[in-house]
Amino acid sequence: MIEFNKLNQTSPYIVFKKKYDEALNAGQRNIEAIHISSYNKSIDEVDARLVNLKFIDNNNFIFFSNYNSPKSIAFESYNQICALFFWSATNVQIRMKAKIRRMPTKYNNQYFKNRSIDKNALAISSNQSKEISSYDEVIAKYMKTKKLEDLAKCPDYWGGFSFVPYYFEFWEGNESRINKRESFILVDDNWNKSNLQP
Repeated sequence: MIEFNKLNQTSPYIVFKKKYDEALNAGQRNIEAIHISSYNKSIDEVDARLVNLKFIDNNNFIFFSNYNSPKSIAFESYNQICALFFWSATNVQIRMKAKIRRMPTKYNNQYFKNRSIDKNALAISSNQSKEISSYDEVIAKYMKTKKLEDLAKCPDYWGGFSFVPYYFEFWEGNESRINKRESFILVDDNWNKSNLQP
């Protein structure tokens, strides 16, 4: 699940929360899974992955990662992303375009301190996305890290990312493909709403 904190009360955020609640009430599994697409300018390559969105704080969508990972390097190279939720329980898709940035160290430290020891041990032990000889070595590194004393201390290579959308699109599927689409684009601090054809 996603934790909402002082949710922004402008139109797209209100619509987002309504769609979220509907999907949650319909039994949507992995409701926090969000697809993030990025562009790495230095290697001229687009990439995508699913991450777990942890918080929506006012207008900030927040997830966490290893700062040395390929996605983090892509975010540093080019800070514009696309994000996508698809909730099959209600046949709803939510697309967003946004700028992304790192969360402050103080925020990361506080969040890490309150996570489970198991999750922290993995974050500390994993050199995310780097090659390793075998899965057995992954487990060995993890078990060795679990024996460390201070697993509540956030490493400097791990932390949060926040993105603030400037574009939302809400898509509702229809059996006849007469899909309902509404978009919101931020212009001069105001949200302009449009209806889009299927």
